[in-house]
Amino acid sequence: MDRDTATADAQAADTRTGKAPPADVLRRIPRTDVVLSDPRLTEAARSLGRALVKSAVVRALERARSGEIPPESVADDAAGSLPPTAGGLRPVVNATGVLLHTNLGRAPLSPAAREAVDAACGPTDVELDLATGARSRRGASALDALREAVPHAEAAHVVNNGAAALVLAATALAAGKEIVVSRGEMVEIGDGFRLPDLLVSTGARLREVGTTNRTRAEDYAAAIGPDTGFVLKVHPSNFRITGFTRSASVAELARLCPPGVPVVADIGSGLLRPEPVLPDEPDASGWLRAGASLVTASGDKLLGGPQCGLLLGRAGLVRRLTRHPLARALRVDKLTLAALEATVRGPATPVRAMLHADPGDLRARADRLAAELRGADVDARAVDSEAAVGGGGAPGVTLPSAAVALPEEYAGPLRLGEPAVLGRVEGGRCLVDLRTVPPERDADVAEAVRRAAKTAANDRGEG
Repeated sequence: MDRDTATADAQAADTRTGKAPPADVLRRIPRTDVVLSDPRLTEAARSLGRALVKSAVVRALERARSGEIPPESVADDAAGSLPPTAGGLRPVVNATGVLLHTNLGRAPLSPAAREAVDAACGPTDVELDLATGARSRRGASALDALREAVPHAEAAHVVNNGAAALVLAATALAAGKEIVVSRGEMVEIGDGFRLPDLLVSTGARLREVGTTNRTRAEDYAAAIGPDTGFVLKVHPSNFRITGFTRSASVAELARLCPPGVPVVADIGSGLLRPEPVLPDEPDASGWLRAGASLVTASGDKLLGGPQCGLLLGRAGLVRRLTRHPLARALRVDKLTLAALEATVRGPATPVRAMLHADPGDLRARADRLAAELRGADVDARAVDSEAAVGGGGAPGVTLPSAAVALPEEYAGPLRLGEPAVLGRVEGGRCLVDLRTVPPERDADVAEAVRRAAKTAANDRGEG
């Protein structure tokens, strides 16, 4: 046995027993500055920063000192552990079958929106008129795009999310006054936040009318008085009540409200126009046409854009909102405005593509992917499945889909792999639902599954 082999065997034994490597091995561990001079790490420091790269080197040196890796592998180990970017967020392939997955950031941006964000990273004319050199309306082109997309809106404003849109409306229009709202529309949104608490925090008082399952127009009419700031209509987008129910429409509310009492309507999901796939989901154009004075919505749901809150409606009301001091605290940055405008003006979004994916095409993709994986000795089969809109939109609506069913034990390795693939566990299998996977990522998913299979085999001691 030669010396190098003996040393490697000794190191492996030390790693198994938890003992430190022998002194001659420790002496061969390079200094930090020597490792940092490796060309790969020098180049990485330019894009990731020296501090991040040095941390990777320090971790690799610690592994060498504990006997986990040989001294000669320190630079390789450090280079291999570096993240692709200086940010901590990891890209994930959404294979859950939930189109707007809140934990994954909801709507994926379109290529047009990504290009617009990239173009807006440097100095831009976000609040400047280049023709005159004078200050201009902030995000004017994005606001114009919204108005063009929703002709019934006289004006538009954008804040940082959907909840902020309602908060600004309540603060500017109803602080110290009453908001008349149905008991059946007092929803809880995400992470335990409740709409009543949100509205009361603005200084408004809630005047709840009707019951959980039935509220008539007359209930609103009886509650409207001198202290009414506005009447609120909320689309319960994350739940559905069926059976003995009744609710007042926007048109009914608009007819009964006296002058000076606006109807504020929260559609939630962010549809600007009707969506044939989701006929029961309200849209901004429809509710404004029906008589709403102001419509609020989220930009990162069915609209398919960045996280933001949209306010669309009468010019006078929108002007009151934009001039309120809170509007400054809730405003969005130039990157959001750029992505929003490109989403509204640009080609179909990934969300729309997922909504309109053909079930037959999805099944054909699942068949091909499962066959390819079985050829690599992976337990995979194509199955029919059901996808959901998610993100608090279209509750109860299912979309026919297709998935590749894998052993349940693959779920963890898939999440931790590169790329990270998030499926869903159902019926003792890990389902990779293809309605939420872009077709161009099928090859990446296949490779991720093959790696997950190897990891699972190693965990079982079969590697």
